[in-house]
Amino acid sequence: MIIYGKNAIKEALNSDVTINKLFVENGKRLDKFEQEILELAKAKKIKIAFEPKNFLTQKCTNSNHQGFIADITKFIYSTTNDILENAHKKDEQPFILILDSITDPQNFGAIIRSAECAGVHGIIISKDRSCNVNETVYKTSSGAVSDMLIAKVTNIAREIETLKKENIWVYGLELGGKNIYDTKLGGAIALVVGSEGNGLRQLVKETCDEIISLPMQGQINSLNASVATGIAVYEILRQRLG
Repeated sequence: MIIYGKNAIKEALNSDVTINKLFVENGKRLDKFEQEILELAKAKKIKIAFEPKNFLTQKCTNSNHQGFIADITKFIYSTTNDILENAHKKDEQPFILILDSITDPQNFGAIIRSAECAGVHGIIISKDRSCNVNETVYKTSSGAVSDMLIAKVTNIAREIETLKKENIWVYGLELGGKNIYDTKLGGAIALVVGSEGNGLRQLVKETCDEIISLPMQGQINSLNASVATGIAVYEILRQRLG
């Protein structure tokens, strides 16, 4: 897999991602941040190749590579148990994000970035109705995907039932629910966010313990999925921090 962009690559270098080779634009005047990327790569004994700009553009099929691309091993997905263990190791109540049919890679990447910043222990997606982790997701997340556990499951509704047996309270984010700012969001929690166009699927919605909503005052009655998720996870974080 090819990833590109300075932030994404630096995050990958600082994580457990295996980088096979780093490609840097030949003749590029490197700033301090870019020098740090090279030093990290050298410290990890990663092969570095200096190539013309058009070579990098052709290799990643995108001109927005900022002079840095990397060939990495395929993303390794985790399991729900891995996510729960992650929370346990940190001695924290589980904070899980479940994405029901998010298919846009830019939305997915932006959601991962917000989730990582908000302290989410892991993200659960569907095997069949979700965007996979790809180059665009890496770029849009600014590399946060390197530090996020992502589990693929066959059935979202069934996975919610499993989490409920672990005493995790599951909230669905959807119009028509209780105002999120009037809801106590402490303890072990999972937040379910639906697709960009259709929201939560009916069975998934029915499986949640409670439906919560963001208040709307304007003429448009919905937010972009990544924006809504960012607002919601930060409200949960605010309450978790007391």
